[in-house]
Amino acid sequence: MPDLNWDFPHPYTLPIVPSENEIDGLNHTNNAVYVQWCETVAWAHSQSLGLGIDDYRRLDRGMAIRHAAYDYLLPSFLGDELLLGTWLVASDGNLLLERRFQLLRVADAAVILRGTWKLVCIELSSGSVRRMPPEFRDAYLSALVDAEAPA
Repeated sequence: MPDLNWDFPHPYTLPIVPSENEIDGLNHTNNAVYVQWCETVAWAHSQSLGLGIDDYRRLDRGMAIRHAAYDYLLPSFLGDELLLGTWLVASDGNLLLERRFQLLRVADAAVILRGTWKLVCIELSSGSVRRMPPEFRDAYLSALVDAEAPA
């Protein structure tokens, strides 16, 4: 296996193999599937940090996507072994977080996709922007990676 060239150090990773129902009419993974995979790895990362959906509900807070951007660089195909990495790379410490994604093909370490989410803390019951509770700050801010440091 070639060296995987991650954009940032120590990604939280999820192995993925595209299935038949994720392949589109162009015979590659449908772009919407990549977005779903990003959501899956983001939730898994959050849960690994100690914050799952039940915690969000209990605290009446959530991190909502206010902006998402994806760069689809190469196609992936049925059966490709992929590795999706994610990091939290920036925060104002109160309201905002930035999450990054990178999808690699394991066989040749090719970058398939890069993505960015800009997240804002909201009160679930009202949808209004609210400060992160201490549990969010403790979990998420401690997981921030230095976006300027080489991987």
